[in-house]
Amino acid sequence: MKLHYDPNSSCSRRVRLTIALLGIAVDQHRIDLGSAADRTSLRGLNPNGKVPVLEDGGLVLWESHAIMQYVCNRTSDQRLYPPDIAARADVDRWLFWITGHLEPAAGGLNIENMWNRLIDGSAPDPAVVARLEGMLHAAAQMLDRQLADRQWIAGDSLSLADLSVAATVMYREPARHPLGSYRHLLGLLDRVAALDAWPATDPRARHER
Repeated sequence: MKLHYDPNSSCSRRVRLTIALLGIAVDQHRIDLGSAADRTSLRGLNPNGKVPVLEDGGLVLWESHAIMQYVCNRTSDQRLYPPDIAARADVDRWLFWITGHLEPAAGGLNIENMWNRLIDGSAPDPAVVARLEGMLHAAAQMLDRQLADRQWIAGDSLSLADLSVAATVMYREPARHPLGSYRHLLGLLDRVAALDAWPATDPRARHER
């Protein structure tokens, strides 16, 4: 298998966390989304022009949650994506929820409060930031309630849902995500950050192309 990724991408990180925790061999090819040549090459794999993309024989798979599920399905005796149909449906539910609720809010704040300034120096739009913060508060409240009496989002052990949430808000400090009052959610983020796979997938870590 070959993974095309950008280390700065939160979607790439959730897949790389999964691969690291599964302990499987995957050829990881770094894509520089700031390079026109890399973006052109990427569109040959994913018409959306986004990372990550996984190649496995004749399969070219994009969408990070689909990739996470696929590499788990190929790995025996793994616990990140439980084999029990009800437990797996619970994880799936949260992955869909992350895509529909948490990611648009966190990703939007990343753009407004961090990426735009780094790319062209533009300032955040206060109205857009306020709307996105409201969305993120709603999502964070739901996660905080879910985690009030448990260590992990789905089931009684670490799952793809936890990895996805942690990667989604990986820029919570520079992008000023308003998460400081959600102690149960912050506890989850601390638990994921304590995994060896977390620093190993940090965008500042050394990467091979």
